[in-house]
Amino acid sequence: MSYFAHLPDRAVIAVSGADRVKFLQGLVSNDVAEARDGRAVWAALLTPQGRWKADFFMVADPDGEQLLLDCPASQVEMVITTLKRFRLRSDVSLVPASFAVHAAWGALPDAATVENAIVFADPRLPEAGWRLLLPDVAQRADADAAAYDLHRLTLGLPDGPRDCEADKTLLLEANFDLLNGVSWTKGCYMGQELTARTRYRGLVKRRLVPFASVAPSLTPGAPVMAGGVEVGQVRSSRDHCGLAMVRPAAVLAAGETPMTVEGHTITPRAPEWLREALRAGQEPEASKGNEVGS
Repeated sequence: MSYFAHLPDRAVIAVSGADRVKFLQGLVSNDVAEARDGRAVWAALLTPQGRWKADFFMVADPDGEQLLLDCPASQVEMVITTLKRFRLRSDVSLVPASFAVHAAWGALPDAATVENAIVFADPRLPEAGWRLLLPDVAQRADADAAAYDLHRLTLGLPDGPRDCEADKTLLLEANFDLLNGVSWTKGCYMGQELTARTRYRGLVKRRLVPFASVAPSLTPGAPVMAGGVEVGQVRSSRDHCGLAMVRPAAVLAAGETPMTVEGHTITPRAPEWLREALRAGQEPEASKGNEVGS
């Protein structure tokens, strides 16, 4: 089946000017040069200390004269203001753009529905589907934003400030390394040092993990408990599904020591792409001093 939904909480920033690629290349976590020929790149903007600040999809417009950033509408002003601080003499312009962001999954909608749309595959997972930037809100839809939210929760995909904490979350904690959100080869960018150190020298103390819950929804920030000990915190949730930032050891031991949130049992549903990273978090006590914390 094809599912198609308008995402009213998303907006677009247009980045133009001769220096746009070089400018963004030094500021975000992924390779901006790869955003071409209809291919999108998912990237994060970090603090100088290497903590998450924002994330967005980057795609070139059909004329190749702009980069379009698909980001949470609540962060548009902050992202523009932050990026402008580093513009200096670069030939770069950043302005809000008039696009309505849509998502499709299962299969692409018919050609009539996506006429005049900028369409690109979600670069995080093949199962995630596609993003569509339309001049206006589509008149036809097979689903709504709530249905898309449930779709991305079951896949374990983070949703910006709902799942990441500004000035605190590390990229590897939010699985950017596993979801094609980091380039390890493109060179320096703001916050790169801590991100690289987390990968090469440290152990990630916690990971964003999807879960199933007996409760329809849970309070964001509520503690995740296991054996009377707090092992993480809930992020976003809906319709008995959610994401929580949890210690890997607690996820792997959930069969023996169940997890609860606000008195409700939750069951981790780590997808295959995440399991190896969780197992890698299981190091002997002697190695705990090498962990990179938050």
